[in-house]
Amino acid sequence: MQVLRDCFHPDNVLLDVPAHDLPTVFRVAVQHLVDTGRVDEDRAADVQTALLRREAEASTAIGHAVAVPHVYLPAIKEAAVLYVRLEHPINLGAPDGVPTQHLFFLLGPPDATSAHLDTLASVARLMADDEFRYEVGKARTTDDLAGSLEGYLQRTTITAEEEPPGAVGLEWTGRPAGGLIQDIARKAPWYARDFINGLNPKCIGSTVFLFFACLAPALTFGGLLAGGTGDQIGTVEMIVATAASGLIYALLGGQPLIILGFTGPVLVVTVKLHELCQAWDVEFLPTYGWVGLWTAGFLLLMSLLDASFLMRFFTRFTDEIFSALMSLIFIQYALQKLAAEFQGLEANEHHDTALLSLLLALGTFYIAMSLSGLRRSDYLLPWMREFLADFGPMIALASMALVAFWMDEVFLDSLKAPADGFGTTNGRDWLVDLTAAPGWVRWAAAGPGLLVAVLIFLVQNITARLVNSPDHKLRHGHGYHLDLGVLAIVTAVFSLFGLPWFAAATVRSLNHVRSLATFEEVARRGGSPHERIIHVRENRVTGIAIHLLIALSLLLLPWLQYVPLAVLYGVFLFMGVVSMAGNQFFERVSLWVKDPDLYPMTHYIRRAPIWVIHSFTGVQFVCLGVLWVINLNKNPAISILFPVFIALLVPVRFALNRVYRRPHLEALDAAEEPEDETTHWAA
Repeated sequence: MQVLRDCFHPDNVLLDVPAHDLPTVFRVAVQHLVDTGRVDEDRAADVQTALLRREAEASTAIGHAVAVPHVYLPAIKEAAVLYVRLEHPINLGAPDGVPTQHLFFLLGPPDATSAHLDTLASVARLMADDEFRYEVGKARTTDDLAGSLEGYLQRTTITAEEEPPGAVGLEWTGRPAGGLIQDIARKAPWYARDFINGLNPKCIGSTVFLFFACLAPALTFGGLLAGGTGDQIGTVEMIVATAASGLIYALLGGQPLIILGFTGPVLVVTVKLHELCQAWDVEFLPTYGWVGLWTAGFLLLMSLLDASFLMRFFTRFTDEIFSALMSLIFIQYALQKLAAEFQGLEANEHHDTALLSLLLALGTFYIAMSLSGLRRSDYLLPWMREFLADFGPMIALASMALVAFWMDEVFLDSLKAPADGFGTTNGRDWLVDLTAAPGWVRWAAAGPGLLVAVLIFLVQNITARLVNSPDHKLRHGHGYHLDLGVLAIVTAVFSLFGLPWFAAATVRSLNHVRSLATFEEVARRGGSPHERIIHVRENRVTGIAIHLLIALSLLLLPWLQYVPLAVLYGVFLFMGVVSMAGNQFFERVSLWVKDPDLYPMTHYIRRAPIWVIHSFTGVQFVCLGVLWVINLNKNPAISILFPVFIALLVPVRFALNRVYRRPHLEALDAAEEPEDETTHWAA
């Protein structure tokens, strides 16, 4: 790597060259060699001609936005590696379809050819690292380039034994609080960086988008919870809990990119508990408080005993099903609400309301999708495309809200929240009187407490696995045990105040990651396009800002009431569809209706028979259907078993070991996309 260290010396670096074609690039590079005394000025034209002739034989673009032009002539006095970063990428026909922005010139006299073979291989390995490629793309000085190289070398010296792919933070230490202590030690060095990284324009768009994406379900679930608990826990409590849990988690959580939220299964448990309290003639809130304290105790015990190591037995098979379910729930919710607008159409005003609601929802969805995909467009300048893509959801929401305001003669349902000042929904005291619960209730609460703890444990850890997926290229480490410990504290405190219980919200968390991500589009073998993440701006600032805005929403409710619900349905639809990206399950389901001769040459198609792929996907489809039915079931006795059926996905996956050959399962159930899926190095 010494050659590459020398490559980033100021004499060997040209940053942001404003060239739009290869002849210009070669002319600038050769002139730099002349200026630094490595090529005589009267031989510069010969070197440039040799470079162009070599490029005419075959493109030196090797993929990952990299090209390696090389030429060896007596006119070049000494071997050198010159790094050139272009201001605008140039399409050189790379194997992965990515335009070239980074050029490593390998130059020297004729006897330097063999010495540069190792250099070519080193460049290929170096630029295949997504984090390094992102960092050199943002570097402003040669010191930044050198720092990126040292960071790459430090990362790659970690052995597989020290950092098993996809398994960091999931070890069983065998000692009390061992995993929790490791999580704290792992996250501490990154804590300051998590705040520095948040000082970026990309985080502004993420904050505003996620603010509405988190506020809307909080208001929705708040209304449902109020109806199911006789207003003892309602909208105000939900907003307060959303803001408080988010702030605490963003400050103390092990994975700050996770967004906490209220979930449907917890709603079912809470409403069922209220019904049982009425049947047994005991007060609800004191009983709820004791159940919550037991839940917090079990969660703390799980954190201290490294229970999250059990997630090692959950594989991509389970992650894909759970993620698909959460995405479909968001889509189903949006479509169901829009369909309700068209029910019982009698008056012209109702027709206008229904049609405008549909227009606003689809308009929000279309604008957000179009702007988010603009980063892959050929139009506008790169910084403009990046800005519009980052702020796409916010622009879509604001523009459609203005359309609704302009068409104010049509009645539209808007965000509904109490505007009577800060206080509980039904006027009760904030602090719950736990002594009002009978003695037997305090012990009997352990049963439902264990059920809620298992539910939160599964939802939290599966979502954490999805967020921490190797495909997201996160670098700041995991914190599964720390996350459970923080949730235990939050659950205990919330139970004392009669606030709802929270866990990781899958769709909101994945959209948080994507809103902070830098993407790169590549072409698979066979030419099918594929978008992947090369960098995520990991930080705690967005989580803090999102939930501060939610807290302030208690003061801004008169303004928020101008936001039509139909616009939020469009945001929900966008979040559900976008969160499907990267879920291989949906990709394999689409193969059922595609021409087999036109299947994309993905790694699993190359390595597993088609009948194995379809049957494996079919098993996942059936499991998804079962979870979907249970989640939507109106019978609480059935829907309350939701966490049990999630856990049963593990033995179902292990049963497939008896049906399929191991190499085929490894191709379909790989923790991350294999390197040869997107790498086409000529070296």
